[in-house]
Amino acid sequence: MTWEGLDEVVAIADSGSFVRGAALLGVSTSHISRVVARLEERVGARLFHRTTRKVALTETGAAFVERCRHLIQEREDLLSQASGSSEPQGELRITCSTALGERFVAPIVRRFTDAHPRLSVNLDLTNRVVDVIAEGYDIGIRTRHVTDARLVGRHIASRPIEVCASPAYLAAAGMPRCVDDLKDHACLVGTSRTWHFLEQGVPKLFTPRGRWRCNSGAAVLDAAIAGMGICQLPEFYVRPHIDAGRLVQLLASVQGEPERIWVVYPQRRHLLPKIRQLADVLEAELQSTLNAPQIAL
Repeated sequence: MTWEGLDEVVAIADSGSFVRGAALLGVSTSHISRVVARLEERVGARLFHRTTRKVALTETGAAFVERCRHLIQEREDLLSQASGSSEPQGELRITCSTALGERFVAPIVRRFTDAHPRLSVNLDLTNRVVDVIAEGYDIGIRTRHVTDARLVGRHIASRPIEVCASPAYLAAAGMPRCVDDLKDHACLVGTSRTWHFLEQGVPKLFTPRGRWRCNSGAAVLDAAIAGMGICQLPEFYVRPHIDAGRLVQLLASVQGEPERIWVVYPQRRHLLPKIRQLADVLEAELQSTLNAPQIAL
């Protein structure tokens, strides 16, 4: 009885009423009302504002329901793992950077979801650095090396990084011949505060300076095409524009190593079929997708 009410409050929150929540669970409205009343008595707080027309979560209820969702998912994952089922099922919460997610990850995840009808997916695309565990994600897709001991990291792909600028900018400011020349140029800074190069096989770091900073690669790209300065971006952003002559590739002889892409997940969850199988699919498909020719914009 300690767990009684968790499924009920989530069903009411999802459906917006006690009647529809009862229908979702296949129980009577009177039953779900009694269960929620007992749960509120145990909690010592109201979870729902009730009127004749509307049911809404209280502030306490909103926080409580979110925790219930995680507990229910943990329960389903545990039962799936204990039963030995290899079919991905339940909810899968994924976080990924915006551009990488929109262009490459989302189509792969969509096909994976379509192949597994018992699976539901929440794909959150953001350039914010997300705490995978604290925010309740199952998988994070990142370009930075894993330093969190709570996470398992798996290298699934790599993407080349290019330095480039518009012909108009180079005509006005001159062509940089080496990494050190960049200090005399306007640099367009994105999510990475350090640019990476290789000089005679030795990694070299450069801290770019400039008047334009943005955490959107697309915005940095637009600024470069507009002639505002030099950028360092993943190849998929700039290659169509280099091929079309809108940008010029720079410092190719000292281009840095390709940026590694990682899938990360909490250590205790790596054996779940939905996580293991999606990681396998991402590793199998993402690299070839990144290397596919990009359409000129």
